[in-house]
Amino acid sequence: MKRSVASFCLCLVSLVAIAPLAHAATSGTSNVILAAKANVKIQITDASITLDPTATDYANDFVEAAGASGLRVMVQTNSTTGVALLVRCDDAAPQIALADLLVKTATAPGGSGTSISSYTALTASDQTLWTTTTTQKPWLTVTSDIRVQNLGNYDAATGSGTDYTNTLTYSVLVQ
Repeated sequence: MKRSVASFCLCLVSLVAIAPLAHAATSGTSNVILAAKANVKIQITDASITLDPTATDYANDFVEAAGASGLRVMVQTNSTTGVALLVRCDDAAPQIALADLLVKTATAPGGSGTSISSYTALTASDQTLWTTTTTQKPWLTVTSDIRVQNLGNYDAATGSGTDYTNTLTYSVLVQ
């Protein structure tokens, strides 16, 4: 009988030894970091515009393309501080004198932003045409009104006229 009690005890000890070990309850954390960056986008809607002065324009000594006839540029940003739309004419030898090539926009600035709201001569350096101080998630169209003054300074060499071309460069920056 001693032998069967010993066998039973040995068997019980064996079962305890192979039983799964209990685990203590623990927890931990992980961080998920999104390193979001402000980005801005620009899309030139109107790649060119032709100003064709009439007799009235020559009498007024300027021709312009304003409102729906102006140059359209679309901007977009995820920046919470906004975006600035810049314009310049950095042609090495502009055919239209920069003092005669004027720009403005009637597009309302966003937030407490700014805009060139009266005709201003273009320069070879960036000029801030329009700004917003808030996120601009959907595309927004900013229209540049263009005016060329002193039309008498530009000869029409032939009956069909003479084309004078300047290239405007638009860029956008996070505010």
